Amino acid sequence: MTIDFSLSPELEEIRLRIRDFINTEVKPVEEIIESEKLDETDRDQYVSHLIGMRKKAFAEGLWLPHMPKDWGGMGLGHVELAMVQAEAAKSHYGPWVLNCQAPDEGNMHTLLHWGTEEQLDKYLKPLCEGRATSCFAMTEPDVAGSDPTLIQTSGYQDGDEWVINGHKWFISNAHRATFAILVVRTEENPDIPQAANSAFIIDLPHAGWNEVREVETMHGGTGHSEILVEDLRVHESQMLGGRGQGHLLGQYRLGPARLAHCMRWIAQAETALDMMVDRSLNRFSHGSLLAEKQGIQWMIADSTMELYQAKLMVLHAAYKIDRKEDFKAEVSMAKHFVANMLGRVIDRSIQVHGALGYSTDTPLAHMYQHARWARFADGADEVHQMRIAQRTIAAWTDEGSTRTATGNLPI
Repeated sequence: MTIDFSLSPELEEIRLRIRDFINTEVKPVEEIIESEKLDETDRDQYVSHLIGMRKKAFAEGLWLPHMPKDWGGMGLGHVELAMVQAEAAKSHYGPWVLNCQAPDEGNMHTLLHWGTEEQLDKYLKPLCEGRATSCFAMTEPDVAGSDPTLIQTSGYQDGDEWVINGHKWFISNAHRATFAILVVRTEENPDIPQAANSAFIIDLPHAGWNEVREVETMHGGTGHSEILVEDLRVHESQMLGGRGQGHLLGQYRLGPARLAHCMRWIAQAETALDMMVDRSLNRFSHGSLLAEKQGIQWMIADSTMELYQAKLMVLHAAYKIDRKEDFKAEVSMAKHFVANMLGRVIDRSIQVHGALGYSTDTPLAHMYQHARWARFADGADEVHQMRIAQRTIAAWTDEGSTRTATGNLPI
């Protein structure tokens, strides 16, 4: 029997160490930062707190859980990473403190797989050491972000340089990044639409890379930038991967990155469910505790079942990635389901909390604002549904059964 959902004693020890670290080292500092609004009132102290937490994580051996040991990481696979992210993301700063946050995490994997020796030394090394930050610039305002074959940012070769012009937006972390991975259309008549793009590493700041603004969103005005690229010149040695391989590189990056988002969303949903149950056991109304009322019990039950489903989907998709099997279908289904589960569970928790949940006295309102982003980040719900349906139809057409489209599990 090879199906085993338990962790080895060594991995269980890591999971508990991370849980303890988040509870004792990160959450107390996070409360200080938020209560005193240090990011607005005392920037030096804010940065000092953040760096202090990272130094403690590094000293505790809880640094870079997703990277190989020879790059200073913990060398964990994706199944093992799921337990780390699901503990770390119960705190807002947790993934960043462990240096496994988006978009840097996905960019580290991308550089490790596609980078030259020079690129690894110049970009991956400082990123792993926490001395650099990065962004991934693909999304554009005038074309659908879920279809990279439509990218309009273009580049042409001029000697040993490329000249790039275009318009990007919602580029997460661009405002504070030290370099960008920029996806550009370089091929006018490719054999297939997916071979039109190439990727370049852009040192920031850089002439021709103009930040227009940080786009105001539901959760505030920081984090996602609009970028105007005007006659940006970059040496051909800054191309990441081969010419015309930008789409392939992007898909390689986004698959595991989607699942890492799901791992962090599970942490947020579990936090919301914990809060929902706690509130129901401490709020008395109309003759009994909320926990004794059927309507509340149904909300708790639905949330519990959906969170269970989400955990199983993420673990199975991570298992397939670790085994180097085709994981596109499983990650796509997990991304769609977990993103929607997150919104539903937080919404129910707000409902059980009543006006308190709608206020900012609890983290639920802030969590809800962030959760809405999950349903279109890294592929809109409808695109994932389209692909899931196409794979299911193809499975029936090719094999006379849909079982391979539903995880190809041994049941």
